[in-house]
Parts: sequence; C-alpha cells; structure tokens
Amino acid sequence: MNNALLSYHDAVLYRSGEPYRILAGAIHYFRVHPALWQDRLRRLKAMGANTVDTYVAWNFHQPKRDEAPDFSDWRDVGRFIDFAGQEGLDVIVRPGPYICAEWDNGGFPAWLTGIPGIGLRCMDPVFTSAIEEWFDHLLPIIASRQASAGGPVVAVQIENEYGSYGDDHEYIRWNRRVVEERGISELLFTADGGTDYFLDGGSIAGTWATATLGSRGDEAIATWQRRRPDEPFFNVEFWGGWFDHWGEHHHRRDAADAAAEARKMLDPGGSLCVYMAHGGTNFGLRSGSNHDGRMLQPTVTSYDSDAPIAENGALTPKFHAFRKEFFRAQGIDEMPNIPSELLAEAPVLPAQTVPLSAGPELLELVRDAGNAVSSVKPLSFEQLGLDAGMVLYAAEAILPGRAGSPAQSKLRITGLNDRAYVWVDGVFAGILDDVSGAEGLTLSGTGATARLEILVENLGRINYGPLTGHGKGILGGVLINQRYTFHWTQTPVAVAEWTQKNLEGLAGAEFEVEEPADTYIALPDSTKGFVWLNGFLLGRYWEKGPQVTLYAPTPLLKTGRNSIKVLELEKRGTVVELREGPDLGPEEAGPIGAAELP
Repeated sequence: MNNALLSYHDAVLYRSGEPYRILAGAIHYFRVHPALWQDRLRRLKAMGANTVDTYVAWNFHQPKRDEAPDFSDWRDVGRFIDFAGQEGLDVIVRPGPYICAEWDNGGFPAWLTGIPGIGLRCMDPVFTSAIEEWFDHLLPIIASRQASAGGPVVAVQIENEYGSYGDDHEYIRWNRRVVEERGISELLFTADGGTDYFLDGGSIAGTWATATLGSRGDEAIATWQRRRPDEPFFNVEFWGGWFDHWGEHHHRRDAADAAAEARKMLDPGGSLCVYMAHGGTNFGLRSGSNHDGRMLQPTVTSYDSDAPIAENGALTPKFHAFRKEFFRAQGIDEMPNIPSELLAEAPVLPAQTVPLSAGPELLELVRDAGNAVSSVKPLSFEQLGLDAGMVLYAAEAILPGRAGSPAQSKLRITGLNDRAYVWVDGVFAGILDDVSGAEGLTLSGTGATARLEILVENLGRINYGPLTGHGKGILGGVLINQRYTFHWTQTPVAVAEWTQKNLEGLAGAEFEVEEPADTYIALPDSTKGFVWLNGFLLGRYWEKGPQVTLYAPTPLLKTGRNSIKVLELEKRGTVVELREGPDLGPEEAGPIGAAELP
C-alpha cells in the first residue's frame, strides 16, 4: 500500500498524502457503445465526479473456452480506462471474477459454470485455476494503467459482495494474493452490504471494506465505526435508482430523496459512488435474471436504472441533484457551467411507422437453425456448449389412449428454468415456464406415437444469490403423466451469433435515414422476440413490459437504407414504429435492493 496513490489511516482517506474523498459514478463500458464512451464520461465529469467505476464482465470477453479473451473494439477496456484518464477522472476497476450487475451469469462464462461439479466462488481448484488463467490476460491491462505507472487506475476491488454468497475467507485472501501477484499495487478493497451480516462473510482484516447500499447510510456508517474504526466510509454502490424485471413496473426513485440519502454519507466525510451514474443498455442477450424463491425474474433490455445520466445520455433532474451534492461536498458553492454541448438534446430520427414483412413460421425456422445433437436424455445448454439463445428439443412419445377413444394426459417438464414452446405433431400445444412446467400441459392421445418438439428460450442466467451458475434448458426430463420420454435430438439456436445470412429470411422492415441519430424502436402489435438493427442484436422485446421501446443509439444507424429484422416467438406483428423518445413503461417507486437485507 506504500506505493498506492490512495491510502487511509485514522478513518481518513488520503490521495498523495492529502485528505481526500471519492465522488464517483459507475459506467460499464460493456453497456455503452464505444463511440459514446467519451461523451458519457464527460457527462459524469460534469456531474462533479472525480472518479469513474466499472466492472469487468468476463463472459463479454471470453464466451467460448477454446478462444482467448478478446480485448478489441467494444471489449477494449484499456481504451475505456484511457478515455477516463483523458477526461481527468480517476478509475476504480472491479474485475470480479464475479460481478452480479444484473449481467448474465453474474459475469461468469457459461462454459465455466457448466463444468460438472465445479464449486463457484470458493477454493475449488478447478474454479481457482480458471480464474488465474483469466487474470493472466486481464490484469496486465489494468496494472499498466495504474497511477503508479502514470495511469488513472487508483483502486481495484477484490471479488464482489462476497458476504451475500459465502464466508470462505481463505478464498477472499487468495483473490487478493493473485491480484497482487499480477502487478496490482494500488489500493485494494472488498465491497459488501451495510450490515454486520454481510461484513461477517465478505470482509477480511487488512483490506479496506467498502459498502453497497441505497438507504440507511447513517446506520451503515455507525456499523463501520464499530467494526472498522480505522477505515474511511465508502459506499462504492449507492443505489440511486433500480433496474427492472419483465412483468414489473419501471422503477423510479425521487431525485430529492436520493440526494438527501447521499448527503447522509457525504456530510460526515464519506466517499460515494452512484450506481449507476449512467446505466446504458443490456444489448444482445446479456441481461441476467434474479430468482425470488418461487420464479425466475428476467431483467429487461434497458439498464437505464433511473440513473442521473439517462440511457440516451440525457441529463435528468437526478443528475442536477447529485451534481449539487458533489460540488457541495467539495466546498464549492458556485458550480461551473455545464458545457452547452452536454445540455443540448441528442438528435432523434423523425417518428414513423413502417410495415413489418411476414417471416417464416417459428417451428420451421428453428428446425434448421443448427446441427442436431442426439442423446438419450435431454441435454442442457451447457452440455451443448451454448451460452445464450434457444434449443429445440425433439423426441417421439406415446400418448395414452385408444383408437376411437382418446384419453387425456399431462406433459410436464422437470428442471425447466426458462420458457418453453411446445408442439405435438407440428401443432402448437402451449407454453410452459419454470413455474407452470411442473403443472404441465394437457394433451390428447390415442395410444399412438406423437412427435414432441419443445423450444426452450434462455431468458438470462441468474446473476445473484445461491442459484448463480444454475444451468439452462431442460435440466430434468419430460414426463407424459409419470413416465419419462427418452431419445432426444437437440438443435441449438444461437441467435446471439447470427450473421446477416441468418437474418435474411426473418420478418423485416426498412427505412431511410438522411442523417444518423438516435431512435426508439417499438413493435406495438408483436408479442415477444428479438430485434436486430443493421445486423446488430439490440435485445429482447416482450409485450408484458414494462419496457416498450428499445434504444438504438446513433452509431448503430447509417445514412441511407437501414434494416430491422425481427424474430417473433408468439404472435407476429405487422408494423415497426420509430419513436422520438423512450417508453420504459408505467412507473412505481422502486425498492432499494435485496442486498441490504440479511
């Protein structure tokens, strides 16, 4: 710690030996188009922040085990850090390996969590050896940009909210050691919820313990004064807003309420990082899921999170509220003017409605979407080497009954973690999910063999809690009443990897653009599916909401003809709307977050 730019003693944080406090905001490079990185960082700087915080999502860089991690283009985290330094911001890096972040699988690659019997986030040698290999690639990028090397990186996190998952302190100490061995010499810290419960599991002696919470900051400070009296208080994740699940309302937090809570931690001299300062978008199929003990809760495509800097970069009332608090915390009464280019509204395309052409029938499309794999029992996504998308399962089953005297039976799926579309002899029979799969669908048979086809959509891997790493697909079996059906073929449908050639036959819409600008895509008469813009997978849409429009930032548009492709899973629509503003759904006051509760 002697060579670190940041240090602390007697509950005071220092930077180069001078008393200091971190006034930060979180921006995730993987949720923001790289052409917009500088713009969003400038907006954070204008909010009065002196630091930007980012996670590193392992699965964003290495989705396949047999391919080396990719740090080019959108995945160039080093470039993002460099941009932050150019804007005069310090950088806090949170490399995980687990990040939560409402990101698919908490950042873990599916190939890792799919290793049979692996122990996650503990001293399992299979797990730790994979982490070391990943850090061998990642940490030199961070180490070379530390303050000690003339860069902006001033602190690095050890693991992430471990007190919410386990209590293997040997594992936390191991995390610290492997980070230090790979050249990280700036200030290291852990991060956990603001109560004794979380500190018991996640903090270790000799490493700065920081907090993650959205309220009751004064209570957390009192806990730190009792438990960590020599350490300055830093809320590294102040939840000024919240994210949305499909089927809920869009969460809002009043700007004045969020600013007042921040003041409780800033006034006593604490440091604070707004999570999120700018949320961005879960482009593609990268949004994760939670689980409430009863059912899967998939996260929407938008990660706006009611942040001070909106998904489209707009400066919200919450931006101005936090800006006031940040400058107040620095003793600055007269705030500098915000650059005019940051105050200007982002250009948007004119609103228009364009027809959506008809596409192929879903079942016909997915039957030919990949190479079929045969097995006796159904195979999971992990066994098929597929991290995202869908799998079509097919088998022959005998449905009870007699000729001339049909009988009813129940088709049930055990170990179904997502959403399944079921066809019998090519006729659509219904939808099952992780809750209704146990109840099943009623089928009619005559004792003859019928062809079952079941398309399972991966709605996002669980990113938080004891079910992190849970598999996808059919993890149990398919029952007709009480008997299993065997001998399956599985066809992977890797929609996240589809190229223009794969998209050619899909339902589509085209529109002309004179000058690229932001737009917001809605499918008002469609039900559920995926949307591509000029070959780029924007994400999911779903009529159950709350999210109605998908944000399409300017860099994804081009002058001239632009193409939208749609893969509809349920009821095919007839139009696509380009709107001039976002619609994230009906609003409600949001919860502050489960990670505060023991």
